[in-house]
Amino acid sequence: MTTIAEITITAADFALAETCQSNPDLELRVESVVGEGQQTMPLVWFSNTERDELETALTNDPTVGGFQQLLTSSDGAEWLYRLEYDSAVADRCNCVFEYDGAILDAQVSDGQWTLRLLFPRRESLSSAMEAIERYDVVVDVRRMVEAGRNADLEATAALTEPQREAIAEAYQQGYYDVPREISLEELARELNISHQALSERLRRANRVLAGEQLNQPRGEIIRN
Repeated sequence: MTTIAEITITAADFALAETCQSNPDLELRVESVVGEGQQTMPLVWFSNTERDELETALTNDPTVGGFQQLLTSSDGAEWLYRLEYDSAVADRCNCVFEYDGAILDAQVSDGQWTLRLLFPRRESLSSAMEAIERYDVVVDVRRMVEAGRNADLEATAALTEPQREAIAEAYQQGYYDVPREISLEELARELNISHQALSERLRRANRVLAGEQLNQPRGEIIRN
C-alpha cells in the first residue's frame, strides 16, 4: 500500500544549515528534486532576503556544490534556483530514491527540515529511514498514513508544520472571519515572517484542505 510520511531532520544533519544561519529571516521551499546520476539538484524558491546576500551564503555553504538562478517572481520578492548538493547530502537523498521513494514537499523552518515523502510500500519507507540513519542522522517520523485509508489523516499529512501553524493562527486570530479581525500584514508580524511568505503558506494549505473536502463522496455532510 502506498505510504505518505512526514519526517523532520535538522538542517545541520542535512543541508543549507549555514545558509539559513547567515540569513535568519530566509524563507525557502523546494519546488521539486531532480536526480541526475549521483547528483541531487533541487529547484528551490528563496525569499525574505537580498539576492546578493543569498548568493554569498550559498557560495560559502559546504553542502552546496553549485547553484544557478532560473526565475524571478513577478513581484521580484522570490528567486528560483537550481542547486547542486554536495555528495554527503546527495547520499542522504539517494536513500529515498533507492527505495522507490519520492520527495513530495520540503521546507525549512527554525533550522529544521520538514519533508513529505511517498513510498510504494511501508517496508520501503522503513528501509529508507534505516539507510539515512546509518549516516548518524536523527530522523523523526512525525506522521505516516497509507494512502486511501484515511482521507482526513492523509490531508493532515499533506500539510507541512509551517503551513499548519499559519492556518491555525489565521483561524484563531479571525483572519477568516467576515469582516476580518486581523490583516495579512498583522498576522505575518504575529508569526514573525514576511507577508509574502505567509500568503504562500496559506494558499498552499487552503489548496490541500479544499482538495480534501472536494474529494468527499457526494451527498456526505461534513460537520465540524
